[in-house]
Amino acid sequence: MALLNDNYLKLKAGYLFPEISRRVKAFCDANPEAAQRLIRCGIGDVTEPLPLAAIAAMHRAVDEMAVRETFKGYGPEQGYEWLRAAIAKNDFRDHGCDIAAAEIFVSDGSKCDSGNILDIFGHKNKIAVSDPVYPVYVDTNVMAGHTGEANDAGTYARLVYLPCKPSNGFIPEPPKRHVDVVYLCSPNNPTGAAANRPQLEAWVKYALEHKAIILFDAAYEAYITDANLPHSIYEIPGARECAIEFRSCSKNSGFTGVRCAFTVVPKSLNAQTKDGTFQPLHPLWLRRMTTKFNGVSYITQRAAEALYSPEGRAQVQALIGHYLGNAKVLREGAKKAGLKVFGGVNAPYIWVKAPKGVTSWQAFDKILGEANVVITPGSGFGSKGEGYFRISAFNSRANAEEVARRLPELKW
Repeated sequence: MALLNDNYLKLKAGYLFPEISRRVKAFCDANPEAAQRLIRCGIGDVTEPLPLAAIAAMHRAVDEMAVRETFKGYGPEQGYEWLRAAIAKNDFRDHGCDIAAAEIFVSDGSKCDSGNILDIFGHKNKIAVSDPVYPVYVDTNVMAGHTGEANDAGTYARLVYLPCKPSNGFIPEPPKRHVDVVYLCSPNNPTGAAANRPQLEAWVKYALEHKAIILFDAAYEAYITDANLPHSIYEIPGARECAIEFRSCSKNSGFTGVRCAFTVVPKSLNAQTKDGTFQPLHPLWLRRMTTKFNGVSYITQRAAEALYSPEGRAQVQALIGHYLGNAKVLREGAKKAGLKVFGGVNAPYIWVKAPKGVTSWQAFDKILGEANVVITPGSGFGSKGEGYFRISAFNSRANAEEVARRLPELKW
């Protein structure tokens, strides 16, 4: 008899976004007229066309695939050298971070990598996550058997939850207790908060002292506009010895449907074996990638490389400016509605406090039913997200302005 992975049975009702989709579909089926004016500000999916530099590069790459002499089959699983070199120079060394091309692994998404990275870690690690948290960090650890059962609030045994609240700027603080692996996300999804240098220095210090490893999700780093805020964990001395960083082309370049990202695993990063010795993680991740992954397509990697050209850089900045402009419009709309607002300055997400006594899902249902706008309930990101909701700025400017107009019309 075939046995299933019982850990999947621990997962709560459903991954957040499929549950949102289910509720929205039910609403639209019951209210076809309202469905015609529905505006989606829930899932963080981009809406604007790809940068023209990426499009041109993809066309050239397609033409190469039509000629035997330039046709490409399997490429290196960790990414073509020319793309890894461009990433190392432009995203790291030009900003004072000592990262080599060989330490970069090109993939099809940072969401995938943040779960797949667990393949190279043992099952006895004490895992810490922020609360509220991007659900993938929690669910993939549940699937891997790193947690116990969840309680009624959706909190899993054996995970350490680090509260994010207004008093700490929605950036988790190092715990008093020992943990082995910690997920950090900056700019943060869902709260839109970005960690400052002292906050990251405190985490690197903690990790070095506890021989812990930081899994640093920087998928939204391109949205940081404050020159004083770090874009990479590697801007902090000592981070090469305690951190893995995830980045993505999805939200800064519109690649959600194209799929390209990368993970940085420094060669100086070590973890402990069962016998107490320390071994580098870089060769383990390389082995994992070459065994379980066949690489990102040549056409996609050429498109990603084009993002680092002068034209590509300017077009990416224009995209980011568009979504940050939406964030400003939505922030002001939520404020005009009398709501307390966080984020949306160095990130494309606005984190909103629901009126007193209103739960996250009640806010979701009210905004959907009365304003015909889809947001994301904060409780879907963890117990500390209860009483909040997230508004995504990934939309057209016209839709952002319409949402900002509708929000103040709600009667709470």
